[in-house]
Amino acid sequence: MRVIKNWKLMMLFLIIVGFCRPAISALTEDEQNTISVVKQSANSVVFVTNIQLVRDFFFQEEQVARGSGSGFVWDNSGHIVTNYHVIEEGDIFAVTLPNQQHRKARLVGKEINKDIAVLQIEGDLKGLFPLKVGSSKTLQVGQKVVAIGNPFGFDHTVTTGIVSALGRQMMGIGGVTIRDMIQTDASINPGNSGGPLLNSDGELIGMNTMIYSRTGTSSGIGFAVPVDTIKKIVPQIIKYGKVIRPGIGISLLPDQYTQRLDIEGVIVAEVPRGSEAYRAGIRGLGRDEYGRLYIRDVIVGIDKHKITSYDDLYNTLDNYRIGDRVTLTLIRDRKERKIPIRLVRID
Repeated sequence: MRVIKNWKLMMLFLIIVGFCRPAISALTEDEQNTISVVKQSANSVVFVTNIQLVRDFFFQEEQVARGSGSGFVWDNSGHIVTNYHVIEEGDIFAVTLPNQQHRKARLVGKEINKDIAVLQIEGDLKGLFPLKVGSSKTLQVGQKVVAIGNPFGFDHTVTTGIVSALGRQMMGIGGVTIRDMIQTDASINPGNSGGPLLNSDGELIGMNTMIYSRTGTSSGIGFAVPVDTIKKIVPQIIKYGKVIRPGIGISLLPDQYTQRLDIEGVIVAEVPRGSEAYRAGIRGLGRDEYGRLYIRDVIVGIDKHKITSYDDLYNTLDNYRIGDRVTLTLIRDRKERKIPIRLVRID
């Protein structure tokens, strides 16, 4: 009888303890997805440090931290993609891997106007995995995104949000607009630059590049270079060390001159003799009998695209390939003329 009584007391005790223990809440489907994306990309995101060599008063060389940011593994050859402004003016580059190992890296190349740079790390690549590369063409406003980076030096920080808008144009570090940028409300802060923006399948859809903020910290408006732009630029940098673009093969005056003269278009500064543009009749600045410069040709259109500035010209040519034939619309002496021309390689 005594044994039965103790058994009943034990069961009662266990029931009471069971009711008192806090319930373990099940993860929601969205939480499970975020965790899956983070785990999947854990060995693909790195911390990039930019070091500049400077000379002191006694001409002794010392290393000074120039800046830092994030980056991600592009391929199995150790190429790391990041923003150009992360490595700008740097002489030495260090990459901290997910396992906290520090590696030296060399600069493979850069495209300033797209704020893209490629590094290549030295040493063993074991444990590093390239991100799955997606597409930015099929993105929809409202879909979930995950941003991973190193804001303020806190490595592998994860934030989530949605695609807030598409097709944004933002002025880049190169002085021309970066078009088709992805706007997101995922928290982006200093140090996130160069880190990946991922979709719910863990695919790369953009590179976190800038924030819109009056305080310098996240205000819920961040911008990412779309992955379709990255896919176009990065392979060229890896192959050539730079981007090979189509162009007209002429030199142009900066926009400040057209603005000062209240001219819409791009002023042709010089056309090399013997070039296709020269043979087509395009001419740069001339001099009158007194030695004063005067404007001859101003580019105001390419095919059906209106050109009002160098920004328009640069981004319009970005839609063509070397060897494509286009029709330039030029203004000379207030008269419009159209000239067919083949686009040439611009290094």
